[in-house]
Amino acid sequence: MNQHLMDSLQPAVTESTPSVEVGDTVRVHQRITEGRSERVQVFEGTVISRRGGIDAGATYTVRRIAAHGVAVERTYPLHSTNVLKVEVRRKSKVRRAQLYYLRSRQGKSARLKERIVPRK
Repeated sequence: MNQHLMDSLQPAVTESTPSVEVGDTVRVHQRITEGRSERVQVFEGTVISRRGGIDAGATYTVRRIAAHGVAVERTYPLHSTNVLKVEVRRKSKVRRAQLYYLRSRQGKSARLKERIVPRK
């Protein structure tokens, strides 16, 4: 990407960055447009990866176990206008940058230890 374009994107990028870290359990509120109607869809799961820092092309991947034990992963752009809100439900203690090993685990072995966050 050329430097002029990157400089023009930088102020917009830093304003509305959600504080999403790997290991967090989050609820992502996404705007879905179907024809003329609009609705908000909520997707709750664990953040298993985050790529791209805080650049304009940064993404994070959320994984959850849906009905009948089927896993669903969704990748969201960090600065998407369709993502209305990101709620952090709980934070987990992790020692890896990506949690791809959770894909091969089920049940209790896929649990993450909760991290106690002091109040400000």
